[in-house]
Amino acid sequence: MPLNYSKWDQLELSDDSDIEGHPNVDKRSLIRWKQRDIHEKREARKIKISALHAEIACNGVLSPRLHSIRATLGSADGGLKYFQQLVEKLQTQPSPEAPPTNAKDQPTYDAMVLSLLLQIWDGAKSLPADEREAAVLSGLDQHIKQLALHTQKLGKDLVDEENEQKKHITSDDIHEGFDSKYTPAKPPPPPVKNAKIDAPSKTKATKTTEFEVLNPAASSSNAPLSSATPKYSPDSVEEDELEEELPELTPSLEQFSQLSLWEYTQSFNFIQANRDVVVPGASDALLVAAFRAESKGQFGYAKKCVHQSLLLQYCDKLGKDGVRLFFQKMISGDQRAISVFVNDVEGTYSHLKTRAKAAATETSDVQKEQIQLVPENPSATISFNVPDGPPPEDLRLEGPGTEDLDLEQVREALHMRWDVFQSFPEDLKAALKVGTLDEVNRVLGSMEVSVAEDVVAKLDAAGIMSFVSGGIRDETGDEDKEEDEVNAE
Repeated sequence: MPLNYSKWDQLELSDDSDIEGHPNVDKRSLIRWKQRDIHEKREARKIKISALHAEIACNGVLSPRLHSIRATLGSADGGLKYFQQLVEKLQTQPSPEAPPTNAKDQPTYDAMVLSLLLQIWDGAKSLPADEREAAVLSGLDQHIKQLALHTQKLGKDLVDEENEQKKHITSDDIHEGFDSKYTPAKPPPPPVKNAKIDAPSKTKATKTTEFEVLNPAASSSNAPLSSATPKYSPDSVEEDELEEELPELTPSLEQFSQLSLWEYTQSFNFIQANRDVVVPGASDALLVAAFRAESKGQFGYAKKCVHQSLLLQYCDKLGKDGVRLFFQKMISGDQRAISVFVNDVEGTYSHLKTRAKAAATETSDVQKEQIQLVPENPSATISFNVPDGPPPEDLRLEGPGTEDLDLEQVREALHMRWDVFQSFPEDLKAALKVGTLDEVNRVLGSMEVSVAEDVVAKLDAAGIMSFVSGGIRDETGDEDKEEDEVNAE
């Protein structure tokens, strides 16, 4: 079999054998100039490739953010009011996140978005008020399109530069060869604790043809939000938590959940360095963590968990090479793929947010402690003696049993009862005037426990609340005899 020596044509050596000198120029100087030219071009190509990678990665972060802003602006809850609020937030509360470069005065992502929005507003503010919103939407659409075209051009330039770099074999390409050292393959990382793993199917395999797409659900309006449906969902987390142990975050997943939103390059690099992130149950564990964080008010972290959970779902759905395929589309700025993923994240987080609020309301209703008035004796009742007003100036004590009472003490007691009644909130006073136990208990149930306890003590001390024992019927004779009711205050 003849040997192929064509690869040696790519060698780029600093040799003086092919340098033709000039009679008036020193040959050593020509050799040094040739060497310097080779090294300078090689270094410039490396810098350009690195810059292209950085700019494409930056656009991969900005593009989904602009798509998200455009979707909100065009919705019923958006409009110029949302636009102005967003500009104000970017000016007063900017995020420090910026592209990972060593460039001096590198602007942050928020600063770049703000500059773009202000540029769009400058072109729209001179228009009539009823045309500004349409102008803002049109300007944003134009910039999104320009960013996509520019990213595609950067990708083409990057391919050209890398192909040019591969044409030349340099010292950087030299590595050890003919050294066979067997290294056993690493065992696959274990699944997440408490993860639900489907048993392999024993049904007969059938050959089918499938077309690979980023999100199969997007092709059907009746399909679920994401075809890579996790074992747990925002609708079932709180119910399942009562019945079984839920999947927990591993240390690697904990770090993975803290990564920034829409930073696809950052997530891809993390997965390459931590393969135990792509394991069965990882997406479910992140979704459970998102629900718990949202319930605790950690809204930013909850959305990050949803983002990373869906990211793993998409990678899993794309098959064996899904991680590479997914991030290749996202990092290269595939606008259709980015739009589908961004909408999926926003929709899933919105749904999780609704479910967390509903679960918190249900829990607070069940667990809230209340003070309620209940007679100890089933045959007794509780009544309320509501004063009509303060005691009159010409107070008189009449009737049997009043001979030994002190008029001033009685006046003071009646004043105290009226003052206590007047100190109650209006809803409690209205319930006492109605006079039913259910109405009073309804108001007491809406109060804090300590406040309700204080109210009950005042009702008892002022004599506004009284206990009435039930009738006792004597059925030993031919006729029923019923004793009088006894008021115990």
